[in-house]
Amino acid sequence: MMILLPDVVDLSKTPGIYYVITYWLSCVFYILPNPRRFRGWRLTAVLLGFLLALGAFMIATDGIAVQWFFPCMFVSVSLMLLCIKACCAMSWKKAGYFCARAFALGEFAAALEWQLFYFGLTVLKFPLAWHINLLFLLISHGLVYGVMYLMERKYRPDYGRLPIGWKELQTAAMLCFTAFAVSNLSYAFKNTPFSSTFTAEIFIIRTLVALGGLIMLYAYHSQLQELSTRLEVDFLQTMLHMQYENYRISEETIALVDQKYHDLKHQIRLLRSEADSERKLEYLDRMEQEIRQYEVQNKTGNRVLDTLLSAKSLQCQHQGISLTCVADGAELSFMHPMDLSALFGNALDNAIEGVCKLDDPEKRLIHVSIARQKQFLRIRVENCYEGELAYENGIPATTKADKRFHGFGLKSIRDVVAKYNGSMTISTQGGWFELRILLPVPSAA
Repeated sequence: MMILLPDVVDLSKTPGIYYVITYWLSCVFYILPNPRRFRGWRLTAVLLGFLLALGAFMIATDGIAVQWFFPCMFVSVSLMLLCIKACCAMSWKKAGYFCARAFALGEFAAALEWQLFYFGLTVLKFPLAWHINLLFLLISHGLVYGVMYLMERKYRPDYGRLPIGWKELQTAAMLCFTAFAVSNLSYAFKNTPFSSTFTAEIFIIRTLVALGGLIMLYAYHSQLQELSTRLEVDFLQTMLHMQYENYRISEETIALVDQKYHDLKHQIRLLRSEADSERKLEYLDRMEQEIRQYEVQNKTGNRVLDTLLSAKSLQCQHQGISLTCVADGAELSFMHPMDLSALFGNALDNAIEGVCKLDDPEKRLIHVSIARQKQFLRIRVENCYEGELAYENGIPATTKADKRFHGFGLKSIRDVVAKYNGSMTISTQGGWFELRILLPVPSAA
């Protein structure tokens, strides 16, 4: 434990080992809630490797000349950035953003611990011993990271969905660098209006400025998170209305098609009465059979579901997709038409998009089933699927490059299911993607 307190201690400077500890803890703090590239022993190996590399570098450069201070800090921050990028499945911009936050958190944690330890030695007259320093380290770090966790607890599940661009990265980097430069001004330049030559004052300036930088970064992150959530809610509402409008347009189109098929059926009867050749009769028989098939398909007992299935069936026929449905649509009467259009519209759109990616046309299959079981309604939408899914917050993440305006279909379905106090599960087994929904049926339904 002598590494915590060397034989010769310069209390005016924080030993590099303390920054190693806080930088590492801060990286882990932001790596764990983000989507990770790997888990288990691989993640542990990378984190331990980063700890050893950062520790070796900072201990080797501890006490270096002032002119090399900022270049060495640049190397340390670069190691933190590489660690976050290696562990998390995110862009460099997003890794840089969380690196800035981790660095600010580590700076404050190290500054606070050493200031409290210095106060304990000089004012409270604690003995200069490693166990005293360890006690201060455990208490201060537990307090800093515990409070930070409580402050960010509601945001941590949404880290993976937070859109970070160059503007957000530049703002976070500027806030972080400004706080770091001002907090360490007394170490680099003694004779300025904002620096001090007294150790206690240097520690106070460093800790308070580091705290200010940490608070500004937290406030900025809160604004980004709230804005992202608000935009997501607005987008979901807009998509919900678009689904409903698409349903209404489809309803008018299907009604027109029904009318044309009805008229055509009577025309065939008229032609049959006048037909005098077997070829004409065979042709008319085939046309009449196709009309009968159209008349019986997608008649589930629910007008909204019938319209959606008919519209999607036409789309599937055009794209070479086989869509089958076994549904008791009358059991959906307790759901609002807008919720029905959002749920089945998004589910079928996702299934169609999924099977369109398959090269084998024989695998372009979609099946929908709706059945009541006692006081619950079971809904299942299945489609053939190849590949592996990455999950975010319990639902598959979008595979599109621009994630800001994609991946909302399943979120919309999840919101509709939650509105009716139901449950939604997703699985991929045996080459099939299965969306299973369980809704309690109201007693009056």
